[in-house]
Amino acid sequence: MKISLSADAATPLRDALGTEHLRASGEVRIVSLVPSLTELVCDLGLADSLVGRTGFCVHPRPVLKTIPKVGGTKDVRMDAVRALAPTHLIVNIDENRRETVEELAAFVPYVIVTHPCAPADNLDLYRLFGGVFDCADRAARLAADLGAALAEAQAVAQGLPSEDVLYLIWREPWMSVARDTYISATLAAVGWDTLPAAAGRRYPEIDWQAPWMAGVARVFLSSEPYRFRERHLAEVAALSGRPAVMIDGEMTSWYGSRAAAGLRYLTALRRELAGGA
Repeated sequence: MKISLSADAATPLRDALGTEHLRASGEVRIVSLVPSLTELVCDLGLADSLVGRTGFCVHPRPVLKTIPKVGGTKDVRMDAVRALAPTHLIVNIDENRRETVEELAAFVPYVIVTHPCAPADNLDLYRLFGGVFDCADRAARLAADLGAALAEAQAVAQGLPSEDVLYLIWREPWMSVARDTYISATLAAVGWDTLPAAAGRRYPEIDWQAPWMAGVARVFLSSEPYRFRERHLAEVAALSGRPAVMIDGEMTSWYGSRAAAGLRYLTALRRELAGGA
């Protein structure tokens, strides 16, 4: 994939592919194909430079109402992106197709590839965006807030016994997350280790009779991508024989500027459930 950035700044920064990026110059026109990073772009004060987003980019809602949609994260409309004449494209290794990014890179000058795998990886993400888009002060404030949230999460993880959990993302078939996902790493930050411990796929199907189910302390039903509802709690509790709890999927899976809020949400939930045990 030929992805590069030429600009006139002094300090090079590297994205997830190791590509060096310098500070952008001239007019900046950003198309983001990653919902959580669209939110980050806005929180860094770059909303006026955001010219395109996916239909899944929904936060912050008031700001994005006027930003054109270019399709989904996987089914991008090339003609729509081309018409917006972006200078910068923001993509993610897990959320966007390689072939799509390669096709877009043929006419978008600068492509920034991201791949945060754990909450702490957002620190490098902030530095990258802060350097490229000349908003280092805002990025530094986000980094400081995340550092504090990471410390809070570590404190609750150290103060409570670790717990093995099952995190459901889909129904029919029932599906969970492997430990190499951002979701699993975020849960682990507060002392919740996801099961199965080993999986052949990042989002494995669940066998309710599998031997490892015996180690599950509780089951989480995520609000996304499958929209689990309260009515599913009894069904899952019956299938698993374990307590079932609803959980906000955006707080566990969205990186970028939501990472600190996500950790604090999980820290509070960990304390709440421990207190009710």
